[in-house]
Amino acid sequence: MKLTFAVASVTLLLCLAVQPAATEEIPAIPIVSLPYLEEAPVIDASLDDWRDLAFTDGVWDIDRLRHNAWYQPWRNRLTDHGSEARPEPRPEADLAARYFTAWDDDYLYLGAAVKDNVNDIDDPAHEPSRWYFKDSICWFVEAPGDDTPERFAQGDNGFCFVIDESQPPYGAWWRHGTADSSYVEERLPDGAVDYTVIVDPAGNGSGDFLLEARVLMSATFGVSDPDWKKPQVGDRLGLEIVHCDPDGGDYGGHFIMYGTGDDDETWARATLSGPDQALSREVE
Repeated sequence: MKLTFAVASVTLLLCLAVQPAATEEIPAIPIVSLPYLEEAPVIDASLDDWRDLAFTDGVWDIDRLRHNAWYQPWRNRLTDHGSEARPEPRPEADLAARYFTAWDDDYLYLGAAVKDNVNDIDDPAHEPSRWYFKDSICWFVEAPGDDTPERFAQGDNGFCFVIDESQPPYGAWWRHGTADSSYVEERLPDGAVDYTVIVDPAGNGSGDFLLEARVLMSATFGVSDPDWKKPQVGDRLGLEIVHCDPDGGDYGGHFIMYGTGDDDETWARATLSGPDQALSREVE
């Protein structure tokens, strides 16, 4: 009996010794569908002509974000710098948004309807590429999507919009890779983007805003990756949304949805789908 126990103890110790070291768990990859728009919307920031036909999955705020697998407290956060307009101190009063994404034969359509307590587009150390130090939203898109981990290399794109109604030259920014380089930073080319921003649409002094944009895929995806082809139903993209909200601070707070950062391996698998049907309330 003692011998058997000793052998068993040694066996257990050997098994423990060869167990692999614990690794960081990779969050489940979100799966989404991006609907096709049969009629091209007018880019006027109203969103009314396509918001019900686009991919959107409801309101995002800090409470919803922190209960998702990709939540990282140090990255997905809000900031309170004491000098901002604060109608109430609760975190959910700071930022809440709906995001909209769709496509047609030529364009990727991007939109947002946002509740925000203050519009902050001042950056003391301004550089054109520092969109993430200002109120801004950026759609990270890999096209075509693949399973190779990359950080803004070939096929990776960031379409970034500073929430400034004056639309400065850096207001529509493009971070991307090419076949031989990564983290290329430049303004979206003339003719490749059309966008509109309306801040405080209700006229109540808030930082609320509406953003509507379309990006010409051939002039962006086609440049970033020579393997890109004209889109069709069933194509796969990578997708992540980054919403920056400095509120008078430096780097400020960030919402990051459908991924955990620059590594496109963590981004949602987005499939181009056919037209969607708008939801409506039943009349009884």
